[in-house]
Amino acid sequence: MSDTGNDEPTTPLGEVPSYLPPGAAYPVPPSPAPEQPAPEQPAAYPNPYGLPVPAAPYGEPGPYGPPSPYGHPGQHVQHPQHVSAPTSRVPGWIWPVVAVVSLVIGIVGGVIGGALVNQVDNDNVGVLQVERRTAAPLADDNQSVPSVAEKVLPSTVKIVAEFKGAARGAAGSGWVFDNEGHVITNNHVVAEAASDDGPIDVIDHLGKHHKATVVGRSPVYDLAVLKVEGIKDLPAAALGSADQMHVGETVVAVGSPLALSASVTSGIISAVDRPVTTGDGDEASFINAIQTDAAINPGNSGGPLANLQGQVIGVNSALATLGTAQGEEGTNIGIGFAIPIEQVQITADQILRTGKAQYPIIGVSVKGAAADEGAEVTAINDGTPAARSGLRVGDLITAVDGRPVTDQTDVVVAIRSHRVTDKVKLTVIRDGRTLTIEVGLLAKTG
Repeated sequence: MSDTGNDEPTTPLGEVPSYLPPGAAYPVPPSPAPEQPAPEQPAAYPNPYGLPVPAAPYGEPGPYGPPSPYGHPGQHVQHPQHVSAPTSRVPGWIWPVVAVVSLVIGIVGGVIGGALVNQVDNDNVGVLQVERRTAAPLADDNQSVPSVAEKVLPSTVKIVAEFKGAARGAAGSGWVFDNEGHVITNNHVVAEAASDDGPIDVIDHLGKHHKATVVGRSPVYDLAVLKVEGIKDLPAAALGSADQMHVGETVVAVGSPLALSASVTSGIISAVDRPVTTGDGDEASFINAIQTDAAINPGNSGGPLANLQGQVIGVNSALATLGTAQGEEGTNIGIGFAIPIEQVQITADQILRTGKAQYPIIGVSVKGAAADEGAEVTAINDGTPAARSGLRVGDLITAVDGRPVTDQTDVVVAIRSHRVTDKVKLTVIRDGRTLTIEVGLLAKTG
């Protein structure tokens, strides 16, 4: 009921009353057309384009379609009760479908538009469009090169020493061995300064300079131990094992190559137990080396070679070169050599206890045989282990402790990789026969 008391249903303007059947048109009240006299039928009607159109009799099709229900202009016709345009009812289910389709079209259009915008951005990349790393920092023990560098760099130092009369003529590297201010480096870095009592300057990873003196050195193993003032607060490097390393494992070299302090390079172990000799005369060194393709250049000498646990497994000492012009130093070509940490520990311990280093000998002189088949014994010193072993001049040594040797360097390195208290087994060929001879070792200072 409405407030006016009218019981008739109401319909908003423009809607079809609810009492009409579906599809019915809104009722229009009849209104008779006024009576008008019919004019004479014209012969033709002008069309909008100026061409005459022939008249058609009432009720017959004209030139432009079927006859009009209202006749010709001026002719009286009876209006129907109501007139409406043809209508068709749209099923109710169609509207949700239309809405869904529209939504899908909108989403697809948005994606396409976004892709086009991204393409434009990619074609015009600026600083703000560059993707930035958001990953969390790596854990300290993740065994990556950055982790190793973080552990080893604070223990690594740069060394500048006298060489050929120049106070800063030699440059190398070193690393903190203990908490007493001792630093390990190569003998060839400080040899001349040690002989002339020249200056040795040690620069830590913070850039601070410290004076150093030589505690002891070994030309045979190319190692030296320094005592450095004011570095007891620097962390000592952790020590690993070269014997447990395998060919192909990743290693990291730290030092000051070409005087560039706190530099880190990485590579793999490309060989182990590689006999290497450097220098000549009394300063010649024989190393049972770790071979690596980590870049080692002049200035890396004495620096640490570390495993992925951040433990020192060797001391960088030498590099292979293809030959250089006179007066020039060689540079890295992918083959460098490090002294195994086991030998470093033995030699450093001897120096710290006695001030001197020892190395083992058997008391023979050898030379390389033809076709790299071994080393020939050319002399035997009286009173040495070799003289008491049954070795003879002319014996051809082909293996040491079962490991084949090809020349004199192999024999010397194999012997010097032992402790002075050890014994070695030599495989020799004498008059076409193969013999195994056990020989003791004699300690010699150097």
